[in-house]
Amino acid sequence: MNGQRRGHPPKLAQLDDVSKKIIEQLQADGRRSYAEIGKAVGLSEAAVRQRVQKLTDSGVMQVVAVTDPMQLGFFRQAMIGIRASADTRILAEQLAEIDAVDYVVLTAGTFDILAEVVCEDDDELLELLNSKIRNLDGVLSTETFVYLKLHKQFYNWGTR
Repeated sequence: MNGQRRGHPPKLAQLDDVSKKIIEQLQADGRRSYAEIGKAVGLSEAAVRQRVQKLTDSGVMQVVAVTDPMQLGFFRQAMIGIRASADTRILAEQLAEIDAVDYVVLTAGTFDILAEVVCEDDDELLELLNSKIRNLDGVLSTETFVYLKLHKQFYNWGTR
């Protein structure tokens, strides 16, 4: 469990106000220059570069490009609830290896695992379900929640 005891949260990163402001600047525009960020937070370009490197090296932050699947020809997105009879950690690893799966989380409740998928169309989703996901050892059942409209998707939950 990544060095943490059951029921105990992992040790949290301690961020000062300047690091939080840097993260907020990058969340607003991930292409913002270090010089521009430096002006906004009161640091030199080199100091911002160093802090961003430290934040990414430690795993606190990633700077990534987020695409719109619809504009790239992926017109069907869905969340698949999976009930399992096997070790969910192993099943989650197998799901994560499937290209169409972009999100896997172990859960408590009705489903053991939730997996988000992005497909070109309904035929690809059907093929994915029948040929890949339902064929994995330990999958008892699946329930598919097809996305009709993506109403909100943000990655800016902040730094507290």
